[in-house]
Amino acid sequence: MNLEPAHRQAKEEFALREPESMAFNAAVTYRPEAAEFIVPFLGSYYLVKYPGGEVMDAAGGAEVPKEVQITLLHYLAKASPAQVEGRLISFQELPGGFIYVGPFNNRAVRPLVGIFGGKPELLVRAAEMLGGRRVEMGDVAVSVPVLPKIPITFVLWLGDEEFPPSGNVLFDASASRHLPTEDYALLPGLVLGKMRRLV
Repeated sequence: MNLEPAHRQAKEEFALREPESMAFNAAVTYRPEAAEFIVPFLGSYYLVKYPGGEVMDAAGGAEVPKEVQITLLHYLAKASPAQVEGRLISFQELPGGFIYVGPFNNRAVRPLVGIFGGKPELLVRAAEMLGGRRVEMGDVAVSVPVLPKIPITFVLWLGDEEFPPSGNVLFDASASRHLPTEDYALLPGLVLGKMRRLV
């Protein structure tokens, strides 16, 4: 998948925004003396330079994957003042979500069940390592703080002799105020990939 056009466009949109208002809306820190944002994402911190949009791992070393760079730039440029509501919605309830249901199920729900359907205790452990917590839904569910205003909830039903394990991925009702729907088709896959590596 060629992500260069999306990356270029994300940097252009980011550069047009005013940094202090982006920091306020995204609930992140902006350091004007360094012209950079400090953005927590999936248990790590990233530095995003303004206005160029270069993204670096704050701990140094590893190159930041393009998908992560685009997500962070989108979040900074598009986040609104809306706060997390604490009410969960399905992917289909996001604007135009029904268009991406197939990709979303392939990138989010199937991997969730495939990786953790038989090992739900690992889902809880991985979520806790990313600052998440267990919540009361399904048989096992966790809420993971992916970005400051974007928690994602992963739900498992463990199945039995008659039914195989199943799952769902849910978002806060404020989700569409902070990222476009197509980003939510990709984001849970990034979270699951990180959780899989942790356990």
